[in-house]
Amino acid sequence: MKRLALSALLIPAISLAVGYRVPEQSIRSTGTAASYTSTVEHADSVHFNPANMSFLKDRWYFELGSRLIYLPKIKFKGNVLDPVQKRYVYVDTRSEDETHFVPYFHMVFPEVKNFRFGISFVTPAGLSKRWDDVPVSAYAKRFTLKVYELDFALSYRVNEKFSVGGGLRGVYASGKVKLYYPNVYNLKLDGDTDVKPGYYLSFTFKPTENFNISAVYRSKVDLDIEGDAKGNIGLHRVNTSGDVSVPLPAELRISGSYVWNNTTFELTLERTFWSSYDYLDFNYKDPVAENQFGKPIEKDWEDVNTYRFGLQHKFGDSFKGLLGIAYSESPIPSKSLGFELPEPKSVWILSLGGIYNLTKNWEVGFSYLYLAKDSRKVDNQRIKGEFSDISAHLFTLSVGAKF
Repeated sequence: MKRLALSALLIPAISLAVGYRVPEQSIRSTGTAASYTSTVEHADSVHFNPANMSFLKDRWYFELGSRLIYLPKIKFKGNVLDPVQKRYVYVDTRSEDETHFVPYFHMVFPEVKNFRFGISFVTPAGLSKRWDDVPVSAYAKRFTLKVYELDFALSYRVNEKFSVGGGLRGVYASGKVKLYYPNVYNLKLDGDTDVKPGYYLSFTFKPTENFNISAVYRSKVDLDIEGDAKGNIGLHRVNTSGDVSVPLPAELRISGSYVWNNTTFELTLERTFWSSYDYLDFNYKDPVAENQFGKPIEKDWEDVNTYRFGLQHKFGDSFKGLLGIAYSESPIPSKSLGFELPEPKSVWILSLGGIYNLTKNWEVGFSYLYLAKDSRKVDNQRIKGEFSDISAHLFTLSVGAKF
């Protein structure tokens, strides 16, 4: 695809965490700030913890939903290295605000001799950012990365207290990027991957009726993106192919939950292995494009922790309230922070929601998640300034059934 392009590709602008992961993939996970592993109790167990499928009642479970992600404008003020003039220029600019609709789907099948099977369609990662002012547009005028995942999961109930589960992941990604500097270069990049395989494993242990302990491991998937770059570099016309590889990182979650009367509390520790993202290396067939934009870009990201707390409370038989809070570290060191992914060193995530039972078998839900506004100062070879007003909003609507 394009070196230039994919360097933008790897930036998490539509992510509701750090990096470009999007962990909120259901109504309950959104409402609990994704502190939702050992308490999984519906069709979304396929994706979040397949071992818990074994503890669902012996019936079909289904959830269909959509998320609206709103990204407000991010402000930058400071000095930026002009890649053409080779000097720093003062910039006071804002990115464009953006809105994205993202669907998901989960289904669990009835039990067959202690085995349960399920299917999920989710979007586990993504990015989108737009900067129009020069020289920022030279680094990331437009870019979008979309990642789709289809999960096939299986669980086995060893006994009434212990279950194991796992699944196969089929991951597909596509990306579009535009890089622009007036009268110097204008590149449009477009590419995608084959379906890439991955896996995940989980267990749940119930030492008592009210206490659950769970762990989930999700493997790394390398997104090998291939595509085309078109446009011009000066008078040179570009119409070439290229490729780049970026990781969807491995992840480990350890979680404990406790039910007290009508309230369920859950604590989750999440470790994301971003250190596999050492550098971004685009390869172009066109020698001019390769010479200008094909040099490896150091990333050197770090493994990080996220700490999550979620609460679910039943208000009678018809309504369940959801509440969550999370604190997440950023994997991006200051030396490689750029306009592709302007994120703070750490973020607080707050969420709430509710699920209303229309009947014994049907439910509807609404959840809202807010990535709290923050800022970050940066001082590296390209940027010397401050990003501010970094925030995000996520709204989830769902319909669920069990029959």
